[in-house]
Amino acid sequence: MRIGLYAGDQSDIETRIEQVRAVAEHGLASVFFNQVFAWDPLVVAALVGAAVPEIELGTAVVQTYPRHPISLAAQALTVSAAIGNRFTLGVGPSHKPFVEGVYGMSFDRPAQHTREYLTALRTEFSGAGHVQLPGVQPPPVLLSALGPVMLRIAGELADGTVTVWATPATISDHIRPHIDAVAKDPRVVASVMLSVTNRPDDVRREIAETFGFASDFASYRTLLDRQGQRNVAETVVAGDEEAVAAAVRAYADAGATDLLVSLVGDATEKARTLRLAGELVRSQ
Repeated sequence: MRIGLYAGDQSDIETRIEQVRAVAEHGLASVFFNQVFAWDPLVVAALVGAAVPEIELGTAVVQTYPRHPISLAAQALTVSAAIGNRFTLGVGPSHKPFVEGVYGMSFDRPAQHTREYLTALRTEFSGAGHVQLPGVQPPPVLLSALGPVMLRIAGELADGTVTVWATPATISDHIRPHIDAVAKDPRVVASVMLSVTNRPDDVRREIAETFGFASDFASYRTLLDRQGQRNVAETVVAGDEEAVAAAVRAYADAGATDLLVSLVGDATEKARTLRLAGELVRSQ
């Protein structure tokens, strides 16, 4: 299982470049940037990729509704070419409160929207559409998917899936069976909050205060109910080095091809967690 970093903070560009350099020095395989209402993750990937060689860079995830697939295809191909084909494009439809409440667009039939979007994106990447960039290698595409319908779409039209809040049991018993039914050797990327800490209850409480609202998003609520959990904070892996390492191995055993480590806690705890992630990479 490859281990990378999920970069969810919104620090300035120079800080992000230094962060990715540090991740690369620890031996991690990748860094994926999220999309919130701040820095553009594709531009960040291009800038960071120009400064830091070799490591894979990606998005987890770019919201599909506000970006036309033709425009996103041109952006993604440009980034991929600029950083030597080290870019992976993660996309997803996001959630109704954002799509309707912020962008003012309809979130009607998100699965149908996603299927049509990925079909158009693949056409553009193939060179049979409007975007003409001869010789440019299209990036792999991951789809954020948690339910059976979206996992089927990921297996049929993408190179795999990127998940969030999913436990090892969910990966092995739900994610893998549904995507494996329609895809051969899909990439299954699990994004997980980790903290090597002496205060695990406090860390989970902090995550509940910051991200607990996400527990009521429809797709996350369905996932948490499946896992017997009430709040996304319950999915946080927190404890000493031995406990966190065991949890990481559980994701590998469950069938995750990649683990994206989201560092949580204070600065010291984040440093301990990153150090452990590097040790686990070297021990594989």
